[in-house]
Amino acid sequence: MPLSISLITETVMTPSVRLQEMIRVIRSARTQGEERGIIQRECADIRAQFRQGDNGERSHSLAKLLYVHMLGYPAHFGQMECVRLIASPRYSEKRIGYLGAMMLLDEKQDASLLITNSIKNDLSHSSQYVQSLALCTLACMGSAEMCRDLAPEIERLLRASNSYIKKKATLCAVHIIKKVPELAELFTPSARTLLSEKNHGVLHGAVVLITELCKRNPDTLDQFRKAVPELVQIMKGLVTSSYSPEHNVAGISDPFLQVRILRLLRILGHNNDTASDAMNDLLAQVATNTDSSKTAGSAVLYETVLTIMDINSESGLRVAGNINCKFIFTTLTTIVQTDHNAVQRHRGTIVDCLKDQDTSVKRRALELSLALVSAVNIRSMMKELLIFLSFCPPELRSQTASGIFNAAERYSPSKRWHIDTILHVLTTAGGDVRDETVPNLIQLITTASELHCYTVHKLYRALVKDIAQQSLVQVACWCIGEYGDLLLKGECEEIEPMQVTEDDVLDALETVLQSHMSSPATRGFALTATMKLSTRITDNVDRIRSIVSIYGSCIDLELQQRAVEYNALFKKYDHMRAAVLERMPVMDKNLPGHTNGDTPGEIKEPDTSKPKPVEAGLLSEPASQSVQLQMKAPSGNVIPAHGLGQVTQTVLLNNPNKASLPSTKITYLNFNQHIDETRSYI
Repeated sequence: MPLSISLITETVMTPSVRLQEMIRVIRSARTQGEERGIIQRECADIRAQFRQGDNGERSHSLAKLLYVHMLGYPAHFGQMECVRLIASPRYSEKRIGYLGAMMLLDEKQDASLLITNSIKNDLSHSSQYVQSLALCTLACMGSAEMCRDLAPEIERLLRASNSYIKKKATLCAVHIIKKVPELAELFTPSARTLLSEKNHGVLHGAVVLITELCKRNPDTLDQFRKAVPELVQIMKGLVTSSYSPEHNVAGISDPFLQVRILRLLRILGHNNDTASDAMNDLLAQVATNTDSSKTAGSAVLYETVLTIMDINSESGLRVAGNINCKFIFTTLTTIVQTDHNAVQRHRGTIVDCLKDQDTSVKRRALELSLALVSAVNIRSMMKELLIFLSFCPPELRSQTASGIFNAAERYSPSKRWHIDTILHVLTTAGGDVRDETVPNLIQLITTASELHCYTVHKLYRALVKDIAQQSLVQVACWCIGEYGDLLLKGECEEIEPMQVTEDDVLDALETVLQSHMSSPATRGFALTATMKLSTRITDNVDRIRSIVSIYGSCIDLELQQRAVEYNALFKKYDHMRAAVLERMPVMDKNLPGHTNGDTPGEIKEPDTSKPKPVEAGLLSEPASQSVQLQMKAPSGNVIPAHGLGQVTQTVLLNNPNKASLPSTKITYLNFNQHIDETRSYI
């Protein structure tokens, strides 16, 4: 039975069976309508009892009304009855009256002002239990006016000899300070003396009261900094005390009081060297002697870490190294943004936690490790992260790969190192990288002109070894299509020479095209790479033409469209093939991004102000054909020129006299463009 229900039923001793019977009947209601009917009848009876005056049944009727209120039904008509019962001389009626006041009244109700005088009288009552009722009610629903009127009485009770009353009066003082901050000075002297109490409840209330006072007044904060040694002694007593059943929670002595003291120490030690030094040894002791395997111990350690990081003692940060690394990751991840060097001291411990069996610990260690990467430690940290990537759980691979890419982009010591790092990730976890990885790597490769030979050799070897990693295969196909002539030369000073023939390269691309593991986007990369090789090799152009023609009847619409367009270049527009299939210019990274296989990549158009020589074949082409650049699908339907054909068509339309031809390139990332429009023609 809930606490409030048990309190109601316990209050009304003799007729409690009637209350319990009402509860049983309400709970047995089968429908909402039946329950409402029962409640309405009971409320009518309760109103009748209230109108009869003092007949000994008022407290019992109010108890039933409070249960009705707990069910969510209107019970405002019982507010005045609460006021009457509070003024009653009998404790049993006072108890239910104060309970009703806490549940039915608040500071917005006019009736709450009527109980101010009753509370004041009860605060001076000879019974500690009556005083307790008044204190609890004032702390629960006291308005600003009530707090101003009763504050002197509360300050008097703070100096009482009864610990039971002191504890409740302290918490009541906290409520008064929150409602009327200007009354804080009234409680400052008494709050200082409460720290000498032995009772844990009083100490807890005193620490809460002092914390509230320090938050609201800087002068009070300076005054209570003198109490730091006393707080340290109290905390040491809790840490070193033997087992106490009354205050022990899972082997931790009064963790609630410890947490409150640590929060107060954090406030007192902030921006103050003297106070920080006074608590430094204590924080080290708490950090090393507290068991973090229990929730109570973890709560204490958490507050200890926050306090260590917030005080002004440099040596305090060294204490964090003694705390269980599993627990402080969250805090250190926050601190690393403001004090990077302080967390760097524990880099070895953090990296070791990447090997922990707990996945949640690995995830937190990974987040912190990525945050610790800098230009100074990029090589050593990346080595550890790449090792972690090879054995990390599948659910962490995407996060790890993205973190490595971001760190490499920010702090890479050289372009070669940057390319090698990304290729290592693609080889290890190519299926878990984000879509933008492919265009980003392609952009990086285009800017590193001195590494084109090295990159194409390395990617070709990776492609021959494994075609399962789709992102890696796409980049490899792109590089082979662009720099296939460098691969065929076999001359590369930065890597072991490798003799590759034209047939070897075409075999590798055909393997990608025919593999069931290749996605449509990957096949698109391979088909376009094959087409671009037609201008970079000399002996196998017919084989390339045969490969392209096969995919002119492919069931995949994207490949079919590209193959039809490429076939047209071989046949009707062969004189344009060399110009159209030139190397891609350097892509501008600052232009709007794109995703892998979804949107066209942005490129830098070369300077067209200077005219370039045009092949004789272009000059002899009739101008009328430039507008009618169309192809036929195997079904005989005419397909408008999109993708490559659209690029060529645009160039010719913009240059009707064919005096100059801008260097136009195929973009490898436009396979989904114009799909919907093309479907209507096939």
